[in-house]
Amino acid sequence: MDHDRSARVWGAIRAASGGNGAAPSLAYAVSACAQALSAAGAGLAMARDDGLLEPVLATGPEIGELDELQFELGEGPSRDAVVTSTPVLEPDLTGLEAGRRWPAFAAAAADRGIRGVFALPVAAGAAKVGVLTVYRRVPGPLAGDLLADALVFADAVFVLALDHRQGISADLDEVIEAAFTARRAEVHQAAGRLAAQQQISVTDALARLRAHAYSSGISLHKVAVDVMSDHLRLDGDRPLGKGPPRITPRPAHPEQAEKEEEED
Repeated sequence: MDHDRSARVWGAIRAASGGNGAAPSLAYAVSACAQALSAAGAGLAMARDDGLLEPVLATGPEIGELDELQFELGEGPSRDAVVTSTPVLEPDLTGLEAGRRWPAFAAAAADRGIRGVFALPVAAGAAKVGVLTVYRRVPGPLAGDLLADALVFADAVFVLALDHRQGISADLDEVIEAAFTARRAEVHQAAGRLAAQQQISVTDALARLRAHAYSSGISLHKVAVDVMSDHLRLDGDRPLGKGPPRITPRPAHPEQAEKEEEED
């Protein structure tokens, strides 16, 4: 461990508190990381046992939307960083490799003016907390010291997220509780309801909600609200893994329909 670098990172986290004597927190750490890397912003997502990411903290609404988009699409650098437990560093989302790996996310993020995404696992050994993701508007790698600083920020987030005496720290509890307000809770409630209706797993139900949100251009939260209020039913499709989708006959062309009537 580079003690000078570690001291500098923790100093930046304390400075982010505004020098008002407030204790270091996850929010200050994420904010300080974005500032130190000259980034558009940064977000923190928690990793669940099933590998799904739950966005819980972001430096601003735009970054929150990007973290949320990765959650909705089920693809992106953050997810890959959790799955592989290694940093995923994408210097240019408009490149062929990024388009191949995350076709929907890369295009959507680039449309928002984001070019570089750097996802850093927040973990130590088998203890996986989540992923710290940094978004930059300028393409290019995190050169030299910037990458080393980013990794130390991820370590700092891990320390702040865990309390060695009690497990998850009170700070993280508060962050998760805030993130699981009605908006997040309704997504999971809708997934549970859809799973029960269609006799599929909750993971498949969540994937179905995501697919509908993405194909319709409606937010995942709005889809969930509509499902819970019976304004939207997704039971026209077969359950995932239960055979090919049902093919609905297309309406006949008027001239063809008229000819068929004459033949009858």
